[in-house]
Amino acid sequence: MGIKDGKFKTVLTYGTFDLLHYGHLEILRRASLLGDKLIVGVSTDKFNEIKGKTCVLPYQKRKELIESLDYVDKVIPEDNWDQKVTDIQDNDIDIFVMGDDWKGKFNELKVFCEVIYFPRTNGISSTKLRSILDD
Repeated sequence: MGIKDGKFKTVLTYGTFDLLHYGHLEILRRASLLGDKLIVGVSTDKFNEIKGKTCVLPYQKRKELIESLDYVDKVIPEDNWDQKVTDIQDNDIDIFVMGDDWKGKFNELKVFCEVIYFPRTNGISSTKLRSILDD
């Protein structure tokens, strides 16, 4: 944690966070260590429909789960792909973090803040958990 240009650093990340697992906790923990405040955008049910995703838990429950984590200071709804610049500006974001499966996809945000891609946690994913549950 630290001060950048005389102010605290705020970090932003996004995700669906369905079937919350250790990989999610790890990325949120690591993101929280980059700054003094962590804001998490959680995909709404309507946005997940647009993306072709079906969730086990509805948005409100996923939001409540993420809000309950000590690493997280604020949860905002992710309604569409294009809101990231507005969210960065409205929340005075210094660092934007995503998993490295998104590497390069958000580089245009570098004009607004630092962009960091974290490696995913090996061996676990929501997709993998879903396939186990479906068996």
